[in-house]
Amino acid sequence: MRKTPRPVAATEPDLGLDPELTTRILRGFIRSEVHRAGMAGVVIGLSGGLDSSVAAFLAVRALGPESVRGVVLPYRSSHPDSSAHAELVLGKLGIVGERLEITPVVEAFSALSRPGSRLRLGNAMARIRMILLYDRSAEIGALVLGTSNKTELLLGYGTLHGDLASAINPLGDLYKTQVRALAEHLGVPRAIREKAPSADLWPRQSDEAELGFTYETVDRLLALLVDARVSRRSAIAAGFAPRLVDDVIRRIVRSQFKRRLPLIAKLSTRSIGWDFRYPRDWKS
Repeated sequence: MRKTPRPVAATEPDLGLDPELTTRILRGFIRSEVHRAGMAGVVIGLSGGLDSSVAAFLAVRALGPESVRGVVLPYRSSHPDSSAHAELVLGKLGIVGERLEITPVVEAFSALSRPGSRLRLGNAMARIRMILLYDRSAEIGALVLGTSNKTELLLGYGTLHGDLASAINPLGDLYKTQVRALAEHLGVPRAIREKAPSADLWPRQSDEAELGFTYETVDRLLALLVDARVSRRSAIAAGFAPRLVDDVIRRIVRSQFKRRLPLIAKLSTRSIGWDFRYPRDWKS
């Protein structure tokens, strides 16, 4: 009897993207979720970076410019290009925008907090920005639109209850390099598409310098480890350095708490998150 050959684990990452189909799916996702929640639109923090720009472009395609509010939230050390590029997006899309300077709020927080690292201050800045976005969402009856991509979510590269927070997120299943490809299709300005990724939490801050690898490299590795489910050994055989593979796996495992709601201790027969998992439009 002839044996069926066992499937060979993929060693070539698949990061292919159909931009037109992706745009259509995400446009429908945003529109249906906003309408399902009974909201008037979305509010989004515009950093002048790639991800928030792409999310804004998608939101306008889904809802129209009148239903999208863009908020620019600079700090005193923010690079001038950040605000300039955010304003560029506002002008190109024709959406209502406002500028809220977070420096006074951050300095008031710093006065109450013990001196700490740049990381702690950066976390505070990210959370203060999200407080203001959620306040605006409550004021105008809109959902906060998320901007975290799949790469950041898997690596835990973001602030819990800060930039990782949102009501809906159209980018969370797109790797950073895929977001860049989608940006070109959507017509995001070249200056935004081609600048180095940065959270701009302090002068000369660089995402890739902090991570220790490029998005192009780690996206290829993540596509193998997560999407193709290859083993550590297969990833190394595909050409990735053992130290990089181990670092990325460790980051994925250690940041799981950032990708789920708070874990609830189970006591009853139907515990939230364990047994009661109905979507938010569940009817009794």
